[in-house]
Amino acid sequence: MRIGVAATPAVALPSLEWLLTSKHTLVKTITVPDKPSGRGRVLSASPVGTWSQEHGIECIKPAKSVELVGHLEDLDLVITIGYGVILPEQILALPKYGFINLHFSLLPLYRGAAPAQRALHNGDTETGITVFALDKGMDTGPIYVSHSCAIDASWRASELLDSLALMGPQALSQACQMIEDGVAPVAQVGNSTLAPKISVEEACVNFNLPASQVTNAIRAFYPAPGAWSVFRGDKMKFSRVNTAQIELELIPGQIHFDGKRVFIGCGDKSAIEISEIVPAGKSEMIASDWARGARLAPGEKIG
Repeated sequence: MRIGVAATPAVALPSLEWLLTSKHTLVKTITVPDKPSGRGRVLSASPVGTWSQEHGIECIKPAKSVELVGHLEDLDLVITIGYGVILPEQILALPKYGFINLHFSLLPLYRGAAPAQRALHNGDTETGITVFALDKGMDTGPIYVSHSCAIDASWRASELLDSLALMGPQALSQACQMIEDGVAPVAQVGNSTLAPKISVEEACVNFNLPASQVTNAIRAFYPAPGAWSVFRGDKMKFSRVNTAQIELELIPGQIHFDGKRVFIGCGDKSAIEISEIVPAGKSEMIASDWARGARLAPGEKIG
């Protein structure tokens, strides 16, 4: 089939690489317009835009969905992967077989922009991917393929998304074959849940919660927007933490440094152990190195 891919983030790259070696033809990609980034606010392409340029693939960057008219009619199928744009029905009807989406959850669970992050935030031990036909709803279309994945207890959103992205090519290959064979997708069944985008405000850590919930939040929000709190008036982000396997009498937010490890008190008389942090204006660093430099006062708190 002649295929286009509408995508933005790096999680789409394994599927794009698969298409280059598959029996299908990757004709073009569609991604968001270049955006200013960095201190210099230089216009930068999305990861999919950069990949397309490196591989000599035509890349369309429409500012509005209507600009896709005239670019998709020669395609058999368009695959979307984290494109980040809601497409109207008249656009979905342009390719011969319409659009399919690679979604990072077991639908109808976690419909929305942050399915993997919400699974981690809720402490789930299993998730997966779903390939479904796009319709006018938000992740409501009928399903071609679903594959499950166990969530490793050490994974953050970055590791979980990387794992799910690597599952994409096999699921998309199966879905494309079903489309070629005329096999119809099956309607979603079961109770649905939503996975809205995570805001910076939501990513502020509430140390009054039990350590397990704080740990889940920090795992879910890494690397973006990044779980954070305030220490001595400056924002600090948390990169890697664990629920502390030690009995400490700490109040929520209280920091304890034993010379090797850094702990923060949480609700229900629990605590987390911080391994890596990002202090304000600095790069990611080992938490114990930060604590030595900070010269913590007895009983000092964060948040």
